[in-house]
Amino acid sequence: MDLLQIFRKTLTAGALLVFGTVISFSQNNNGGTLSGNLEANGNFFIRDSLIGAANTPQYDRQLYGADAWLNLSYNNWGFDFGLRFDLFNNSNLLNPTGSFTGEGIGRWYVHKKVDKFDISVGYLYDQIGSGIIFRAFEQRPLLIDNALYGARLAYDLGENWQIKGFTGRQKQQFDIYEPVIKGGAIDGYLSFGEEGRFWAMAPGLGVVNRTLDDPSMNSIVATVNTYTAEDAFVPVYNTYAFSAYNTLSAGPWTWYVEAAYKTDDNLSDPFGEFVLSDSSVVVGDKLYKAPGTVFYSSLSYAKSGLGISVEGKRTENFDFRVRPQEQLNRGLVNFLPPMARVNTYRMTARYNAATQFLGEMAVQADIRYNYKRKFGVNVNVSNITDLDNNLLYRELYTELTYKYKRTWQFLAGLQIQRYNQEVFEFKPDAPIVETVTPYFDILYKFSRRKSIRFEGQYMIAGKDDKGEGHDYGSWLFGLVEFSIAPSWTFTVSDMYNIDPGKASPIDDSGEKAALHYPRFDVFYTHGANRFSLSYIKQVEGVVCTGGICRLEPAFSGVRFTVNSSF
Repeated sequence: MDLLQIFRKTLTAGALLVFGTVISFSQNNNGGTLSGNLEANGNFFIRDSLIGAANTPQYDRQLYGADAWLNLSYNNWGFDFGLRFDLFNNSNLLNPTGSFTGEGIGRWYVHKKVDKFDISVGYLYDQIGSGIIFRAFEQRPLLIDNALYGARLAYDLGENWQIKGFTGRQKQQFDIYEPVIKGGAIDGYLSFGEEGRFWAMAPGLGVVNRTLDDPSMNSIVATVNTYTAEDAFVPVYNTYAFSAYNTLSAGPWTWYVEAAYKTDDNLSDPFGEFVLSDSSVVVGDKLYKAPGTVFYSSLSYAKSGLGISVEGKRTENFDFRVRPQEQLNRGLVNFLPPMARVNTYRMTARYNAATQFLGEMAVQADIRYNYKRKFGVNVNVSNITDLDNNLLYRELYTELTYKYKRTWQFLAGLQIQRYNQEVFEFKPDAPIVETVTPYFDILYKFSRRKSIRFEGQYMIAGKDDKGEGHDYGSWLFGLVEFSIAPSWTFTVSDMYNIDPGKASPIDDSGEKAALHYPRFDVFYTHGANRFSLSYIKQVEGVVCTGGICRLEPAFSGVRFTVNSSF
């Protein structure tokens, strides 16, 4: 263990000691407020090789995995203290096909506001603008925790303007990445006009710099030295990113625009093709150097039950990471806004458009209308291509809702998708997946406490030239949910591969298996505590949170969850 690691562990232990000391002192002096929450998941794995729930440590030998986060927040004397304990036992969140075990202090921070001066140290979450050049954030379902371990200082320049600066390094589970990240921003607010003719704007400017450490640079140089002169380049230690953004509001209209530029950066193309110095051709991760740009804008209108929003984004070479050796969802310095609808139903959410950092042209439009809170309609259209106009994703989503008296609620709609599985899931030569999915959702209330809900979805998949269904083919999904407020909810569902496709498993007879994927859930809520127990069979698929996605293997087993706030 080097001196730097000893220092970090000592500082973390010191933070724990200080946190306990201030709580003990405040309790003895009748002051302060302590709050917190617990989130815990336990998975019991049941091997099922037919659906692909096999050949990982959890299914082959460990049989059990758990994840837990305990947050504590304490406020006193004008200070805010925070502490989070993280636990991972045989967890598959970090790597769906691997196993990660670790426990310790996942986060601590201290915050103090002194007049116009704002001070924060520890593991910090923050962003500049919409996050295009910098966002330190957490997404637990994907085990993303990109907290900045460092310091943040902000100063109020008058009532409506603030300037801030930060420096630190990015969190890596219970360790820290070596490259240093620093930056700053100035944000303001201006309002004009009188009532009825009021408009306002919120402009801002930001800059971020990332400096590579020597071991990361040496690794890049070693790789580039294997390239031919045509592909070789001189890597850079420092990369700068700049952004200018503004929100303009006038009556029912809101317009947001942001433009970002990144200086030369060492990038990695997962679909790169290059010739090594020994004349061998390699297809895969290829390092190269290039500047990057992002242009993003959204325009929305909301009035009298009508809501319209339109978004557009162009991305080129804007993969901004702590170092280029990191891939998928690891080491992200920034966050690019997703450009496809966040769907919630099982079938409509099966195929998701992951944000493409190296090249993307995307537009999305959403129209909503509600009439007297009884009838509603929603239409969403999105289209995403690469910079050569090759289709990545296209979706048409429609939804109709109707409320009859106070007892019935009806929802129905249709989704049409085109999904580039080769790009999003790194599956060579996979065709564009084509789907048409009608769906419905019906809720009936027996009384104020008891209700029953039905879901139905039928995904019709396209076929290739050989007549095989795209991916897993067509699916039929049904769900029944019975609720007894405020405590109990019981859910039974089944996802049936009604017309198996090319990727569907093969049974003992050598035929494509039309398998069932059942699920049973029991939820119990008592006050601020929620418990669930589930039996799950789940097909391989993509899991996304806010446009950040990853491919998850099949799951078979029992899951127990606890969520508690205090």
